[in-house]
Amino acid sequence: MGHRLSKIYTRTGDAGTTGLGDGSRVAKDDLRIEALGDVDELNSSIGILRSHISLSDLTEAQKAKWDKSLSLIQHWLFDLGGEVCIPNFHLVQPISIEYLENDIDDMNEALPMLKDFILPAGSLACSFAHQARSVCRRAERRLMAVHTRDQNIQAPSLQLLNRLSDWLFVASRTLQLQSGGNEVLWQKNINQSI
Repeated sequence: MGHRLSKIYTRTGDAGTTGLGDGSRVAKDDLRIEALGDVDELNSSIGILRSHISLSDLTEAQKAKWDKSLSLIQHWLFDLGGEVCIPNFHLVQPISIEYLENDIDDMNEALPMLKDFILPAGSLACSFAHQARSVCRRAERRLMAVHTRDQNIQAPSLQLLNRLSDWLFVASRTLQLQSGGNEVLWQKNINQSI
């Protein structure tokens, strides 16, 4: 980092614009800024999940594995934010998608076959993973809208969010299993039991 942020407020955004990493200014409600905000919110959601897992009853080995994956994901999301902030700048690498795919495959081996829809509920860690997944899907939609408009979002960036939402779904199931709980299944015709 070349320059330290010694002054947090600059007043340059008081008129409703914000600066991109390339020096240009756009409206604060610009689609690119919306996408950047969604990626930032996703990274914060991952941070909450990471913090909760560190305080959970999982084994130290399980916590260490989750922390490694979630740390990598947070760094990749920070890189993605850099790409969104600086048009035509590329930081996200295909190895991040490969890592997520391999991790999904590894987690899936220990999970029972999914025969029913599951609700986004369960242990706190499981629920936080579901929340992060839904934020990830929104970020993916927003990033795709930026790409449709500007055509300058690289394929690995779009793939990263798509694969990450899959990873978070499988992670939610794995966290529920590791906490000793059962998955919360959607019940067809639930109104008949009222």
